[in-house]
Amino acid sequence: MAGMRFQYDESGSTFFYFLTSFLGLVLLPCTFYFWPDGTKEEERDNCEVFQRKQARLKKPEKWKGLRKTTQRILIIIGWALMAILVYKLQQFDYEYANFDPYDILGVSMSSSLADIKKAYRKQSLIYHPDKPTGDERKFMRLNKAYRALTDEDAKRNFDRYGNPDGPGAMHFGIALPSWIVEKENSLWVLGLYGLVFMIALPTVVAIWWYRSSKFSNDQVLLDTTQLYYYFFHKTPHMVFKRALMVLAASLEFEKGHNPEIVERPTDNIELPQLIKQLPNLGEKNKERPLCFAYSMKARSLLHAHLSRMRLPADTLDQDRLYIVKCCPILIQEMVTCVAQLIMLAHAGRISRLPSLDTIEACMKLSPHIVQALWDSKNPLLQLPHVTEDSLRHFVSKRRPVKTIEQLIALPATERRHVLRSLSEEEFNEVMIVCRRMPKIEMEVNYEVVDDDDSGVFTAGAIVTVTVNLRRHTMGEVYEHSLQEGELTKVEGGQEKEEEPAATTVAKKSGWKPKTQPKKGGKSKAKAQPQKKKQQQQQQQQQQQQHSNKKEEEGQEKTGGSQQVERVEAVVDEKGEQVTDDDESASHSDESQAEEADTESHKDEKASALDDDAEWERFQKGLTKREKALEGKSKMSHTVHCPFFPEDKQEYWWTYVCDRKKHMLVTAPYQITNLVDQEEVQLKFTAPPRPGIYSYQVCLRSDSYLGLDQTQDIKLDVKEAREIPTEHPQWETSSDEEEEDENEVARDEGDDSEYTTDDEVTDDSGEE
Repeated sequence: MAGMRFQYDESGSTFFYFLTSFLGLVLLPCTFYFWPDGTKEEERDNCEVFQRKQARLKKPEKWKGLRKTTQRILIIIGWALMAILVYKLQQFDYEYANFDPYDILGVSMSSSLADIKKAYRKQSLIYHPDKPTGDERKFMRLNKAYRALTDEDAKRNFDRYGNPDGPGAMHFGIALPSWIVEKENSLWVLGLYGLVFMIALPTVVAIWWYRSSKFSNDQVLLDTTQLYYYFFHKTPHMVFKRALMVLAASLEFEKGHNPEIVERPTDNIELPQLIKQLPNLGEKNKERPLCFAYSMKARSLLHAHLSRMRLPADTLDQDRLYIVKCCPILIQEMVTCVAQLIMLAHAGRISRLPSLDTIEACMKLSPHIVQALWDSKNPLLQLPHVTEDSLRHFVSKRRPVKTIEQLIALPATERRHVLRSLSEEEFNEVMIVCRRMPKIEMEVNYEVVDDDDSGVFTAGAIVTVTVNLRRHTMGEVYEHSLQEGELTKVEGGQEKEEEPAATTVAKKSGWKPKTQPKKGGKSKAKAQPQKKKQQQQQQQQQQQQHSNKKEEEGQEKTGGSQQVERVEAVVDEKGEQVTDDDESASHSDESQAEEADTESHKDEKASALDDDAEWERFQKGLTKREKALEGKSKMSHTVHCPFFPEDKQEYWWTYVCDRKKHMLVTAPYQITNLVDQEEVQLKFTAPPRPGIYSYQVCLRSDSYLGLDQTQDIKLDVKEAREIPTEHPQWETSSDEEEEDENEVARDEGDDSEYTTDDEVTDDSGEE
């Protein structure tokens, strides 16, 4: 190309651009990923178990502290190098891109020729190469600027082209040094390319593929998934302890499949002692691999964890922490395997159908392991400082407390009386944890989407169950009972005991405290408003009946007047005299016209509302698709779990089941991003026969006990609509059919691309 020159970078200026861009692409994601974030610590309780957990999390593991320090140092060095490169690029741009002779000589644009020469002599004595302070590069720029202001040709070139030397060729610098293409270095360059692209890169890809091919998308070993399929197909009805045995047999706990597993010589001494202390461990089970050494060790450590036993800190307790940390992901894989087996059984692919109790037993494993409690223990033991001995204070004849929600719904004095065994500081810590507990508001809607009658369920239709979840904390829901007292002033000056607003919410959740009827004027005062309400309802009913009678009488009168009007109209046609009733007829016509107008307006409004509803539904569908494309987040809220080795996020399962048949209807959907509000859609096929069917929508927590919710739904399934065989648009007239036949005949008469027998005989005769 004329006027252009391509050359390799000799001065290093273009290579600095390449190096700066490369460093920016590497440093930005590395800084975001590796640099520690400054998360604020939330308020924590001071129980002994939680303090041990915090100390363990703050204590760096082997090589972990050194690795983090090395990462920080490398990031700092990279940003320092980035700053140096940016500074050099700025200097290069200023020197070469912005050539200003007046600025170089240090004179103004209105300076005379004598001033320019004086300034040139002054600076040449400083930057001349023969001088001690000389700089050849700056002296050349100084000489170039002097020529641009004194020489006529150079001044003309500068004014026209911006360069005293005149127009020059455009230079394109390749951001690589020239020694790469030199003949002497060609062998080394080819060797480096072969080493990187033919040996190192294929080796890295092969190692990555070999390791990743063993795991599923959730980083669970495929051999473990096959193990789950085998046991759940073998035992369709599985109880809690049997599911725990299958979980302990996961191959993630075997050293041959997981190099992070540590086998110590002390296990031969400590494990038998631990097994003797654990009842109902099932050590005599001879099933493989349930009887293997790794499975027995994992099972005994899980039993000890659920019993909250103290283990040796440097040996078995370290193994317990690793096993418990892996359990949530493995339990989710178990739930997925059971759900897939159920769907295969419904499709007729397998003979044994796993029961609903099996998949719910797998789900129960997660909160019990996270909170370190057996399935027979009280959910109140999740709270700090609450022990088995203090549970006897929660049982009373008036208000037995069995869950955390019932505890926080109590009035302040009764709550303090129940926790009277705790000190004031311990009581405040318990209340802090109770306030942070989640309170989920679940709203269920079910319909047939993409149908004219979405509320009509026909046999075989696809039913869409939409579950709207709103998360609150118990501190927000029961704020009234936590802050205010129980006594309120009455207008008469007397005081009466009011039921707090929190207890009403608790009653909605299913808790009905046992209360004894009170004697005296208070019970009468409560009975009087009920009588007043009944009297008001009776009066309203009487008024409605009276108004209905008036409307009927008015309709009879209007009917008689219409008959009179018809007779008068006939008389008018015959030429008789018109009476005064004609005016009433005209008024009735006007009223009918007005009614028709109002009905048309109502129809228009109804159609407009239907259009708005359809548009809103369409917009909701778009937002759901966008969320599905973005992917699910794994961050929700931190769980209070002092016995769990790490900070865990709060997840939920939701599904539809049939309790009467003990059957799962939809696969459990795991919600991992319930921060404030979330919407989930569950779809299933309606039964093939008409009738009324009852289902249950369930919400289960994978982290807390006693927070599960259920909501019943009923489907009135109708007979399926008949498939239409005729439609006006499908009917065609006889004339159109004849035209189609004529067109087909014409097409057949045209030349075909295939040769016929007649054409072959004609060709042979001509020859």
